[in-house]
Amino acid sequence: MRTDFTPEQLADPDTEQSEKVLRTCTHCGFCTATCPTYVLLSDELDSPRGRIYLIKDMLAGGTVSADTVKHIDRCLSCLACMTTCPSGVHYMHLIDHARRWIERYYRRPWGDLALRKLLGTVLSRPPLFRLALRCAAIAKPLARYLPGRLAPLLALTPDAIPAASAADRPQVFPAKGEPRLRVALLSGCAQTVLAPGINEATVRLLTHHGCEVVVAKGSGCCGALVHHLGQEAAALRFARANIDAWERERLASGLDAVVINASGCGTTIKDYGFMLREDPVYAQKARHIAGLARDITEVIETLGLRAISGVVTSENRRVAYHSACSMQHGQGLHAGPKRLLAAAGFEPLEVPEGHLCCGSAGTYNLLQPQIARALRDRKLANIAATEPDLVATGNIGCITQLAGGCPVPIVHTVELLDWATGGPEPNAFAARSPETAAEVGGRQERKRENRQADQGRLYPSSTAD
Repeated sequence: MRTDFTPEQLADPDTEQSEKVLRTCTHCGFCTATCPTYVLLSDELDSPRGRIYLIKDMLAGGTVSADTVKHIDRCLSCLACMTTCPSGVHYMHLIDHARRWIERYYRRPWGDLALRKLLGTVLSRPPLFRLALRCAAIAKPLARYLPGRLAPLLALTPDAIPAASAADRPQVFPAKGEPRLRVALLSGCAQTVLAPGINEATVRLLTHHGCEVVVAKGSGCCGALVHHLGQEAAALRFARANIDAWERERLASGLDAVVINASGCGTTIKDYGFMLREDPVYAQKARHIAGLARDITEVIETLGLRAISGVVTSENRRVAYHSACSMQHGQGLHAGPKRLLAAAGFEPLEVPEGHLCCGSAGTYNLLQPQIARALRDRKLANIAATEPDLVATGNIGCITQLAGGCPVPIVHTVELLDWATGGPEPNAFAARSPETAAEVGGRQERKRENRQADQGRLYPSSTAD
């Protein structure tokens, strides 16, 4: 792609980097086939290729139009285009720069601006988020009297808010048996409020496999939520706080890895080195921490899963694995979690159109609710086609997005691995409606008959003429 940036514009490190990304694009259009918004809307400007042109013109021209902002805002940052692109276009860094540019130079309508500031402030701070959820629960009966922009927030509000977990406080969990690794665990932000059991399961799983687990004082939100809202100053504050916390632990007693169990956070932390590349104080430390970042499934697969028999039965064996976008596209991890589920005794199922986003995408389902709802419904239909007993995924945002419409329990992958290695049954199982033995048997028989029918269609028996 031809670019026309001036030397003065290229003196800005972000613009210089974006110019390199832009010049990598060859206009081939392969990205359009895997872009969720293009698949839904069939608008070239809602495809990666179209947005690349808009971003090029915006950065070079220095002006930001409302139409450009509309199409940039519709991008999920799912990064499916990066998996598809044959030219290696680093779309993530380009779209992140575009969002920072819009945040700096575009004046949004006050309602939109207020909502984005509210989300960035509340979701990244667990005490505020917990308070906001309690207020939202009270406001639910009054939903029809509230501004329309608040409806998606109320719709995703859980009926019950779990109590805060002691596992999220700064502390050290000793390894069980012979110590093998010393790791820091990202406690996170929204996940600690919505599903504190995920961190608890992660600690049990890691310590059971010989890891000393540190929840470092001062660590918390990774910064991804505000980063994708274009609120870069806040994102870098969170990043620096985490780096400081983990560097203290590394220098004091050593760290073999920084473990993350929310794939959206993992994608961001693995990019800390790029985000802070121009910071003379943090650049080297950020690269080091980014190099230590590992998804929980990466660590457990390296250690080797110590599964026990008897947990997995015919009623919970078939697991539809929903590969979160930040896991498969952002971190390039897809087969590993499925291998672990298989090693634990489950039957992992590939979801049709698994490359397409479920519509969660951080705060996307709150800011673009109609597109997010369409993607959710499409994802749920594809999950249902696999006839699963359970759904597993590695990202709290996906769990929250899909849980309301999913007829079977949806759990974090780590909760299943913890259960299969001696931990408690996942909390989501308790929410299932009780079934009689006859109902369970009938459901399993219908699944068996459907699978046999599918096999008959795919592999019809041959007969002699």
